[in-house]
Amino acid sequence: MAYVPEKLLITTERLVLRLFQTSDAETVVKLCNNYNIYKSTMYLPFPYRLDDALSWIEFHYDNFIEDFSYEFAVTDKETGDLYGAIGLSNKKDFNQGELAYWIGEQYWGKGYATEAAQAIVQFAFEEKKQHKVFARYFSSNPASGKVMEKIGMKQEGILKDHVIKDGKYEDIVYYGIIND
Repeated sequence: MAYVPEKLLITTERLVLRLFQTSDAETVVKLCNNYNIYKSTMYLPFPYRLDDALSWIEFHYDNFIEDFSYEFAVTDKETGDLYGAIGLSNKKDFNQGELAYWIGEQYWGKGYATEAAQAIVQFAFEEKKQHKVFARYFSSNPASGKVMEKIGMKQEGILKDHVIKDGKYEDIVYYGIIND
């Protein structure tokens, strides 16, 4: 992982994690207007519209500069193709951040989420000096838990029937990793 602070981007072996631009909004809509993405995420609306993408992207730069949160577009290092998103909150009072991500369905199973998540954890620990990074997922989406395990996170607990998604209760599984 290489962080380039003057450009607010992170590079990995295959990816560039960069700030979203308004020109990404249409691609975000194409990727997010997918029921399989919606059902595995806490806050994405469905159907997902252009206004949703634009209002989501609007404050990314300010949030980054104010050290509130860091939202990155997950893009191909060679082609620039947009695969998804990964973000890290900055909970300063507790010196920790929450990792969250989604990858467009056509890019699932290629290791992009794992590669991006590993880079974000490194960014959290090395650049932002966070003590802990945590993440959560619906128990109905075990693939997300596999990503967390692959980057060294450990399961910390399960909140039973914690949220309602599409009229049914979902368990939330929490994972975390400590900066040693």
